[in-house]
Amino acid sequence: MLAVPAALFAVWALSATAATNDDIAKRLEPVGKVCIQGQECQGMAVTAAAAGAGARSADDIVAKHCNACHATGLLNAPKIGDTAAWKERADHQGGLDGILAKAITGLNAMPPKGTCGDCSDDELKGAIKKMSGL
Repeated sequence: MLAVPAALFAVWALSATAATNDDIAKRLEPVGKVCIQGQECQGMAVTAAAAGAGARSADDIVAKHCNACHATGLLNAPKIGDTAAWKERADHQGGLDGILAKAITGLNAMPPKGTCGDCSDDELKGAIKKMSGL
């Protein structure tokens, strides 16, 4: 049997424990963070910017997410530029804010937020204003 000096064994045991604790701590770190829209989310600015979280123009949103149904009136969707149809809906749903609320939750065949799940409420409102002329 090989004799190992006690001091050498103690140094080895401490360094092995430290490495193990560091490895365990690293594995237990959270992999993500939940942030609530409208509230500050510390440490997430880089991630949000990298994900393209900047405000998009109403024209961009309409072109990418709204045209498919609202350009043609598919499934009775009010057409882009048909101010009378949009005004009628606004009158029945509490104005522009009522239409926005329906757009956020979805209406008939339209899913919540249309097809723009990552649009902010302000971006959706801008797109509705653009399409409706209200």
